[in-house]
Amino acid sequence: MLISDCKKELTSHIIPFWDALIDREHGGFYGQMDNDLVLDKKGGKGVILNSRILWFYSSVYLTLRESDPDIAARALDNAAHAYDFLSAHCVDREYGGVYWMMAYDGSPLDTMKHTYNQAFAIYALSTYFEASGNSDALELAFDLFDTVEEKCTDDIAYMEAFDRTWHLIENDALSENGLMADKTMNTVLHLIEAYTVLYKVSHDERVSERLRFLLDITENKIFDHDNNKLLVFFDRELNVIGDIHSYGHDIEAQWLIDRACDVLGDEALREKWAAYDLRIAENIYNIAYDPVSGSLNNERDNDFINTKRIWWVQAETVVGFVNAYQHSGDKKFLTAAVKVMEWIKKYQIDPRKGSEWWAEVDKDGKPLLDFTMVNEWKCPYHNGRMCMEIMARKPE
Repeated sequence: MLISDCKKELTSHIIPFWDALIDREHGGFYGQMDNDLVLDKKGGKGVILNSRILWFYSSVYLTLRESDPDIAARALDNAAHAYDFLSAHCVDREYGGVYWMMAYDGSPLDTMKHTYNQAFAIYALSTYFEASGNSDALELAFDLFDTVEEKCTDDIAYMEAFDRTWHLIENDALSENGLMADKTMNTVLHLIEAYTVLYKVSHDERVSERLRFLLDITENKIFDHDNNKLLVFFDRELNVIGDIHSYGHDIEAQWLIDRACDVLGDEALREKWAAYDLRIAENIYNIAYDPVSGSLNNERDNDFINTKRIWWVQAETVVGFVNAYQHSGDKKFLTAAVKVMEWIKKYQIDPRKGSEWWAEVDKDGKPLLDFTMVNEWKCPYHNGRMCMEIMARKPE
């Protein structure tokens, strides 16, 4: 049931929705749609959004090329369209890296450089190379890798927010909860994700070395061993600031880190992190999962529990609990994953024709309209990936 639900959602709902957002006139994909499903054709096009769309269609091709070759072929065409926009417009050929936001016509709208954003471009380009064999895409991925390693590192880890010419600025883009963080778990996590795929398609030892470095930072600075959770925000020296627990990032991180260890092929590293990641999943199951509704709370900020049901958190919960089940054999995780999928079908997916998933609903399933249907963050990355991961893992 879980597998068939995910394939149906991917092919009958998510793909058609994003197919309709292709901008044939100016390139890339439209970047803004409100909750009344009104498309703003002159709205900004987030580079994170377009990178994730490139990743999405490349992954659809890799997932469906044997079982559904017609859908796969169209997806590869859409990936090429996304790649053309990213490579032609989003890359700063003078100072390196990708911009934060493009105007509708492909001109720079926000020239900030962010390490997190570079990571998603590397992730997308590496996956597109895997799907298409386009060597220029792999070359661009390595150009961005080299830029990140040259411009974004200090003697401790990775700095995050820069202006166009790589001078440090405040990290507003990834700081939340009234805090201003120099470094974040979120950026480290998605560098791990990006470097995992770049290493998978290249086996470049430089990438392996930096991926291991990121895993070391996660083990020794970000993973709270006493409480089986990931710390979120840090100062420049990687001292934790605030008391935040991001449930969605924990459940996402545990399977992404498992994937990184698998790709590295290091058995000792794999065994160590499998134990850590199962502890993280167990903790999330115990403190954040609501077995009555079959959904996950969002986060804890000090003593306040945010009970919004966020689209990406629910999607990552399905994958994360399936990953925990496959590592442990404990069927409570599979049961929970199935229940969360039922929640998604009942409440998170917008039933209106031509729509996709509500970004946020309350704990009773009522849509909350503070976050729009499409924007620089709302994309087919989490829910599309959930579908493809479940189809590939075949947990039932």
